[in-house]
Amino acid sequence: MNTQLFSAVLAITALAIAVPTRAENPDHVKRLLATRSCAGCDLAGATLTAAHLTGADLRNANLQGANLTNANLEGADLSGANLQNANLTGAFASNASLNLANLKNANLNGANVSNAETTGANLNGVDVTGALVQGSGISVGGN
Repeated sequence: MNTQLFSAVLAITALAIAVPTRAENPDHVKRLLATRSCAGCDLAGATLTAAHLTGADLRNANLQGANLTNANLEGADLSGANLQNANLTGAFASNASLNLANLKNANLNGANVSNAETTGANLNGVDVTGALVQGSGISVGGN
């Protein structure tokens, strides 16, 4: 009997480790999509693919690992936001404020971040392959 119990606990533990969990707060996602205002929200790991977030207030929001593929973030305020490991492939973030944002290892492939403000942002490991980055503090190539 103890062997069966141990086996069951082991199987449940393995399953719990193997199944990815979503960390975002569902109420915060709903609020963001309804109002485009979610300063300080927990949106880590959220799927916001093709979301229309023009001018959104996302100051100090946690968007770590979020999927913002093809999202429209034109003029959005992402100052102080955590975008570490976020997927912004094809996102439109022109004129966005990314001041003091954490973009470490973010994927900006094919994104438009022209004229984005990036003062004090962590840009280590940002992938800007094919991105339009003119007029912003994000450099393409070199150091």
